[in-house]
Amino acid sequence: MKNEKLTVIVTEDNETMRLGLRENLKRAQYLVFDFADGPSTLDFLKQHQADILITDLRMQPLNGLQVLEKAKEIQPSIEVLLISAYGTIDEAVKAIRNGATDFLTKPFSKEEFLIRVNQVAQNISRKKQIESLQAENAYLHQEVSGQFGQMVGSTPAMQRIFQLIRTLASENTPVLIQGESGTGKELIARAIHQQSPRKNRPFIKVNCGALNDNLLESELFGHEKGSFSGAIRQHKGRFELADGGTLFLDEIGDVSPALQVKLLRVLQEKEFERVGGEKTLRVDVRIIAATNRNLEDLIANGRFREDLYYRLNVVPIHVPPLRQRKEDIPLLVDYFLRQLNRRRHIVKRFESNANEIFKAYNWPGNIRELQNVLERLHIISATEVIPTQLVAAQLSGAPASFTDFQGLSLDEALYHFEKNLIIEALKKANGVKHRAAKLLGIGTSALYYKLEKFGLKS
Repeated sequence: MKNEKLTVIVTEDNETMRLGLRENLKRAQYLVFDFADGPSTLDFLKQHQADILITDLRMQPLNGLQVLEKAKEIQPSIEVLLISAYGTIDEAVKAIRNGATDFLTKPFSKEEFLIRVNQVAQNISRKKQIESLQAENAYLHQEVSGQFGQMVGSTPAMQRIFQLIRTLASENTPVLIQGESGTGKELIARAIHQQSPRKNRPFIKVNCGALNDNLLESELFGHEKGSFSGAIRQHKGRFELADGGTLFLDEIGDVSPALQVKLLRVLQEKEFERVGGEKTLRVDVRIIAATNRNLEDLIANGRFREDLYYRLNVVPIHVPPLRQRKEDIPLLVDYFLRQLNRRRHIVKRFESNANEIFKAYNWPGNIRELQNVLERLHIISATEVIPTQLVAAQLSGAPASFTDFQGLSLDEALYHFEKNLIIEALKKANGVKHRAAKLLGIGTSALYYKLEKFGLKS
């Protein structure tokens, strides 16, 4: 039988028997590890993935049924073949009920033993084919109904957003995208641009919350040489760079009232002057703005102009938080997992019940948090099948331990630890960047640099 170097573990306290089984399996082209007792086998399974476990029934300190039960807890997908010199129908039935794939009574011939093992291997092959077909079907279903560009979702709320994107793409109307941090507002803005006649022109993003008033004004409108200290040459602003394309104003709720007046003029008249300049420039720019703040509350508090709000909010798009569309979580998990498998060149998958754990969690950091948790699990899992208990532990809020970063270099561990601290700070600050920076004891500009570094932009 042709097999793909399946990993087989032999657990047998009789050394002669154990070595004989090992040699037979090696000649049949299996990758074999052998142990004289159950605890050694279980320690191995905690660190390494295996396909088949062959274990004797009568052993100390753990018998075969106990090894079977604990092995299934560690690796639920493992196939187990129990062997015994004292085989009875009752023992065979009990073994099968406890999850064994087959039961073989001693004495048996070398040929009979290999036939039984090969049958188990064929069972594994069939399961993998079925899983592959199921994954392919899920992927095709997602491509047809669950994915729009880099956005994933089949819930009615997401389908309405996809339809809005298609409708708005051919228009020049300003769009205001509102939603919590980490929900994918920038992806929506990019999708509108990519579907529009402007798709071959620039898509320019400005993070309005990352800069103070003077720097933001210069970023938006540009400046002339000598207009202020340090202005050693003329600088084109984002409005000029986006001419003919789309300008995405992220964190629009953080813009000061003074600068809001200048933004309003550009939206109304499509013209402006560079800082320190007298020449009036005209641009053809489609404006898409986004915020995680409640602009109506800011208006009520006198911190956001009502006329600018209505100018931006011609077509509103509200992005629901992940906790309100949990039916999309399995699609998102599958999408990000395939990305991780390609990027890290390691194919991993979750146990079948992992999605229930993911769906039970509230995801305060939304899709960004889900993506980061999946990356962490992909890195720290020692096995091809990521255990459900590891998923639950990562979502329980338990502090990181050495084992969470086992196998990583110090630089890699520090990278992931710092990234997780920033995610936690953003959660506690409800996505407000300057509050998160204060919690972390760093400047706001330093936080924005780190958000870029760790891929945590909204």
